[in-house]
Amino acid sequence: MASCSLFHPKPKIRSFHHNNHRITHRPPTLISCTSSISNPSSTTNSSNNNNNNTNSPPSPVLSKTRRPADENIRDEARRYRSSSKNTFSAKYVPFNVGPDSPECYSLDEIVYRSRSGGLLDVLHDMEALKKYDGAYWRDLFDSRVGKTTWPYGSGVWSKKEWVLPEIDPDDIVSAFEGNSNLFWAERFGKQFLGMNDLWVKHCGISHTGSFKDLGMTVLVSQVNRLRKMKRPVVGVGCASTGDTSAALSAYCASAGIPSIVFLPANKISIAQLVQPIANGAFVLSIDTDFDGCMKLIREVTSELPIYLANSLNSLRLEGQKTAAIEILQQFDWQVPDWVIVPGGNLGNIYAFYKGFKMCHELGLVDRMPRLVCAQAANANPLYLYYKSEWKDFKSVKANTTFASAIQIGDPVSIDRAVYALKNCNGIVEEATEEELMDAMAQADSTGMFICPHTGVALTALVKLRNSGVISPTDRTVVVSTAHGLKFTQSKVEYHSKEIKDMACRFANPPMQVKADFGAVMDVLKNYLGNHASK
Repeated sequence: MASCSLFHPKPKIRSFHHNNHRITHRPPTLISCTSSISNPSSTTNSSNNNNNNTNSPPSPVLSKTRRPADENIRDEARRYRSSSKNTFSAKYVPFNVGPDSPECYSLDEIVYRSRSGGLLDVLHDMEALKKYDGAYWRDLFDSRVGKTTWPYGSGVWSKKEWVLPEIDPDDIVSAFEGNSNLFWAERFGKQFLGMNDLWVKHCGISHTGSFKDLGMTVLVSQVNRLRKMKRPVVGVGCASTGDTSAALSAYCASAGIPSIVFLPANKISIAQLVQPIANGAFVLSIDTDFDGCMKLIREVTSELPIYLANSLNSLRLEGQKTAAIEILQQFDWQVPDWVIVPGGNLGNIYAFYKGFKMCHELGLVDRMPRLVCAQAANANPLYLYYKSEWKDFKSVKANTTFASAIQIGDPVSIDRAVYALKNCNGIVEEATEEELMDAMAQADSTGMFICPHTGVALTALVKLRNSGVISPTDRTVVVSTAHGLKFTQSKVEYHSKEIKDMACRFANPPMQVKADFGAVMDVLKNYLGNHASK
């Protein structure tokens, strides 16, 4: 099997003391896609560069040679690929069992549930990964950021060894997703919360406008691999409240794989509906809610050679966990105190936990943040379970919410979410419709343009700040899951004060003015006078 990385794992970092200074020998990891790493004669001897001073680590050798004009980045990566054996692996195991579980499956098998009907998880060979210390992995991941080397320009595939270590890079389907902005919410934090270390991870600044791209690149890449292996996969299908279908259809279109989408009729925004249509998916608009669509797609995929793409499939979570690793990278591997994630089907809260947990277990960081899962009050089964002190879980009939992507009453990943929250001393909060819409409007007024689901997360933050659980000095990250442009209708209704039984306290409707200089001057003087007095 081909090597999983252009950057070859080296032995652990060796340290010793010289002239009372700690010297660290670290293998070079920043190797450009045009470096002649397979041809020693084309490199300069590092000992000559350093005057035979073996106490200095060798510098990376970077070639300035541009690839031939008729060669693309995938071809170039193939040319420089190492022939050394891949030492990392992963497999499916039943969720929440040890590495010695007798039940396990290859990732090349088409399986979604354990023999007992429970969830599966992707388990990595942690012993193999532990052969390289935290400093090695930090340097390796950091060295790939901002590059166009295939496939490491992706925020997901820059962590390939921790995602799908055995997939051939030729099978990867990527739009160089991830590497999303970590936004310092300076004004929102100071004005509304008295905080100066509040951040928003804009996962919606991605290929299709949501965090779902992070998981879908992994799933569709594995499907691409299975099809090349002649496995019985005709297409890929999902039930969706909008964003999953957009990501699935885009990545399938890129790979030339048919996609089938089950959408609840009249329950998603036009912007979300048009995405799978534009990308050529076969879209079924079904007279039910998301939970009904999910039931149907599971029945269909058990009878037809259609690969299931919902988060029941644990491959998705392997991509989504890289957002947690990105947050640590963006803080220069310092751990935030809190990370707040909107929750619907609840795979994402576990994905964040898994990303942080791997970094902690493999020595990249020395602790984990506390996680908060934020739910809409109209679809809050996890919140109710949390309030019962984890004693009585019941699915609910999800009522309509502006946070439509988390309008889910029977979440598939409930067990994953509970496991994650229990193991990081996590919290669950909820937001009413008025609270989430007000929070969205307040955030937008400070320069953001967020989705209603981020409004749910910000509401949770406000409540935890007001109760003193989160202190004003705590470094806090709110995960924004989708781009605000997908939800413009809800913003229009809010600022037009057209939402029934909602005060819309922060509405900012346009001022209707006659085309007359005097009239325009009057309203402008009134506006400027009001702002000057504040």
